[in-house]
Amino acid sequence: PVVTGFLHLGGLRTALYNYIFAKNHQGTFILRVEDTDQNRVVPGAAEGIEDMLDWAGIPPDESPRRGGSFGPYQQSHRLDLYRRASDVLLERGAAYRCFCTPQRLQLLKKEALQSQQTPRYDNRCRHLTPTEVSEKLSQGLDWVVRFRLEKGVEPFRDLVYGWNKHEVADVEGDPVILKGDGFPTYHLANVVDDHYMGISHVLRGTEWLTSTSKHLLLYKAFGWDPPQFGHLPLLLNKDGGKLSKRQGDIFLERFARDGYLPEALLDIITNCGSGFAEKQMGRTLEELISQFEIGRITTHSALLDLEKLPEFNRIHLARHIENEGLRQKLIRELQLLVEHVYGDQQVDQEVLEKEYVERVLLLRKGHISLLKNLVSSDYSYLWVRPSVSREQLQTISGEVDEIGRLVLGLMTRQAAVLSVEELNKDLRSLQKQTKETKYSSVMKLLRLALSGQQHGPSVAEMMVTLGPKEVCGRIHKALSS
Repeated sequence: PVVTGFLHLGGLRTALYNYIFAKNHQGTFILRVEDTDQNRVVPGAAEGIEDMLDWAGIPPDESPRRGGSFGPYQQSHRLDLYRRASDVLLERGAAYRCFCTPQRLQLLKKEALQSQQTPRYDNRCRHLTPTEVSEKLSQGLDWVVRFRLEKGVEPFRDLVYGWNKHEVADVEGDPVILKGDGFPTYHLANVVDDHYMGISHVLRGTEWLTSTSKHLLLYKAFGWDPPQFGHLPLLLNKDGGKLSKRQGDIFLERFARDGYLPEALLDIITNCGSGFAEKQMGRTLEELISQFEIGRITTHSALLDLEKLPEFNRIHLARHIENEGLRQKLIRELQLLVEHVYGDQQVDQEVLEKEYVERVLLLRKGHISLLKNLVSSDYSYLWVRPSVSREQLQTISGEVDEIGRLVLGLMTRQAAVLSVEELNKDLRSLQKQTKETKYSSVMKLLRLALSGQQHGPSVAEMMVTLGPKEVCGRIHKALSS
């Protein structure tokens, strides 16, 4: 993957398809930092991208950080290689030095736009004689190297788009391949690196599809065999607009910070992007690798509906809660969240005990889409004891004491193992022992006494989560206040 800025969903999708394609074919997934456009290099971006690929669970096999036998993996450290390659093309007459000033190029562009044409270089320096070139060099004029685009490109078979060719010489001028600062452009650096790094397959964004014919002309000029190319359709908003980079809406750091699981992101971006026999939510990375078929990637844009992300996350979070090892990590995260949100009003350290936090997770599995939902105000009763007065309870039923006594009796009998199903039955029969309070009012009263709230999980689930000791404590407290 190319690196110019921080990793966003589009970049993650490109990296993911490269990763699952490589793993599907027992291949190697390589991260190369393409930082030859010095104006666009963002400090810390390369490290950030590798951090995010690690976070997403799709780490490269070879990269600047991990190394490998074809390094360095950063193009700004390979400048000698590109200079030698451009010298080869100059010697063969496949490239030439261009002495046009930035002012002249600016003027060409301006004139083209005025006459409503696409700006292109007019190939003026292509026709300089060796004598003229020597003369300009002796005058110390600045120069760049341009590649001669020849007519008659051969069609190539794209892994996604099928047979393709673009007569680049008809629509554009000869491209710069080595700039005045000694840095190559994308076209040269990529071709040279793919050759020397032994790259067999390149999956990249569809915006490079029209440049591929140009790259193949470069391979031909060097006498090298090109890799196979596959171009991935654009990732767009569900309304067909470009994903907004505004306010960092699509950068991975934001999703990580908001508590989304990487699995949910990998799932949603492949779900809309095709490459699989059927649509299915909840695929794990292993399933993505085993089920992926490059021929199934469609050529129309992939529409991403981020409003569905919480639903994807709910599925993957439930899977994490079910898994013994992953659950331990969630327990620690939830303990930290509770301390962070309720630390100053913490009543009892017991709510941070592992068994209690684990019980909360197991009971709410499938109901929450993010771990942090559990520290929202709806769930505050789990972590902080409510203050509910006897008067409040009496507005619901005059039989407050009777109901309280029945529940306390039930809790002492039930102290062994509470289950939601058993408790629901017990609460039904408990209500029959009251004189005039309806079942719904008994529930309303208990909900208020236990949580201080009108809504939330079922009363039986609240009681199971809190446990017999805590339920009794809260009812005693409410009755005596």
